[in-house]
Amino acid sequence: MSKIAIVVGSLRAESFNHRVAEALTRLPAGQGHDFTFADIGSLPLYDQDDDADQADSVKALKALIADSDGVIFLTPEYNRSMPGVLKNAIDHASRPYGQSAWSGKPAGVLGVSVGAIGTALAQQHLRNVLAYLHMPTLGQPEVFLQWKDGLVTEEGTIGESSAAFLDGWLQAFLALVETHGG
Repeated sequence: MSKIAIVVGSLRAESFNHRVAEALTRLPAGQGHDFTFADIGSLPLYDQDDDADQADSVKALKALIADSDGVIFLTPEYNRSMPGVLKNAIDHASRPYGQSAWSGKPAGVLGVSVGAIGTALAQQHLRNVLAYLHMPTLGQPEVFLQWKDGLVTEEGTIGESSAAFLDGWLQAFLALVETHGG
């Protein structure tokens, strides 16, 4: 089965996106796959001067991505874009130039927010970056979730009204990973 890295663009302790990410790993489509959450909170701010001597936290992120068959990104939407902490992680693992850990890794993008459009604009910005990084990205189905009671149950699973849709999304993502050799 596939090794999937999960990158959540929120550091908040009660992050909606982290809760959805955890619940995704419990869906039927995810059974038998190995999901590992990337630690992006310990990364220093990206500085090109550090490319020759990357921090251990950067090396750990790059190793996780390199060892993964695919990457799921969950992004909140901050000021109509992705959070800086997520862009920082992407920049670190793409550097130095020519040594990107992301290249060729299939990607899935989703996110949740309290707003009615979910994280549509943040996802579009993220997709632009992933295209540049040469990451084949799942186009359909798109997932723009609005946080509501019951989206994630108290037991940490996806709620009944969204479970089939998100399981279908995960199936489609895992099929993309399989197509690319995962």
